[in-house]
Amino acid sequence: MPGGSSGGSAAAVAADEIIYALGSDTGGSIRQPAGFCGVVGIKPTYGRVSRYGLMAMTSSLDQIGPLAKNVEDAAEILRIIEGIDEKDSTSAPLAFRLPAAKEILEGVDEEKPFEGIKIGVPNEYFAEGIAPEVERAIRQAIIKMESLGAEVSAVSLSHSQYALACYYIIVPSEVSANLARYDGIKYGMSQIANGKSQDLMDVYLKTRGEYLGKEVRRRIILGTYALSAGYYDAYYLRAQKVRTLVKQDFERAFEKVDILVAPTSPTTAFKIGEKADDPLQMYLADIYTVPINLAGIPALSMPCGVDKNGLPIGLQIIGKHFDEKNIIKAGLIYEKYANN
Repeated sequence: MPGGSSGGSAAAVAADEIIYALGSDTGGSIRQPAGFCGVVGIKPTYGRVSRYGLMAMTSSLDQIGPLAKNVEDAAEILRIIEGIDEKDSTSAPLAFRLPAAKEILEGVDEEKPFEGIKIGVPNEYFAEGIAPEVERAIRQAIIKMESLGAEVSAVSLSHSQYALACYYIIVPSEVSANLARYDGIKYGMSQIANGKSQDLMDVYLKTRGEYLGKEVRRRIILGTYALSAGYYDAYYLRAQKVRTLVKQDFERAFEKVDILVAPTSPTTAFKIGEKADDPLQMYLADIYTVPINLAGIPALSMPCGVDKNGLPIGLQIIGKHFDEKNIIKAGLIYEKYANN
């Protein structure tokens, strides 16, 4: 599996077919493919990059970001695409544009390049379910950062255990609303052209039944249920409250540290179709990326080793709102000095 849903972008970069690609990250869909394919992917702060032209799935979570072979290339693409867009009301008016990689590394001590950087390690990201090889590689990366001058401490993101459940209420709810437009009349493919549809409802049913995939239909049905009368407060409203708690966890952690370091995914890439019949297991692959989207903060995934089968292991570097500079700096330093 190259990962989802920007797996095509990540695989194309990994195969040297292209220098860089863009992906869309709703719950880890840039970082998880980057981790699985052994490339670099950046999920920016919500609002840093315009979403104009993106086919929205979950409007409050979706972000466009770059995938590339190294941190410097990914950072340079992000510099090009960031900024306010009059066609997207969610894009932020940035008074502080990202500096070039060379400028970010100015003044870095060659002997102790991580000096002055406080790194937090979330306890909850090393719980049951993480593959031993993944945990070993991430902990070795953290030890390397510490040896290069970083100040490392444990932090707690206590509500992250509820993030996945929260995410899978919010996402289907917004999917249900956003994809309602694909009815075969104004947007998308249509069954109306074949002349077999009897009336308007028949067009809707046949079009959406044939052209929306199984997982899309699953999410629409779940979302419609969560938003229906009598269930809105019990599901969607409660999920939004949990989302606030997840965000507050990150805010508290960043009062003590500059960045967080964690795995991108609990496992390396699994075989195509291996989890197709068990959607829950597929959803669990996003357990370390989803909280970042709920909080709207930036994160970067980069390779930090391979497992016994030679499959890449992804290292995730997480930052404060609009603090892409610090996660890029940490990524650049790790890339340049960790293997020396």
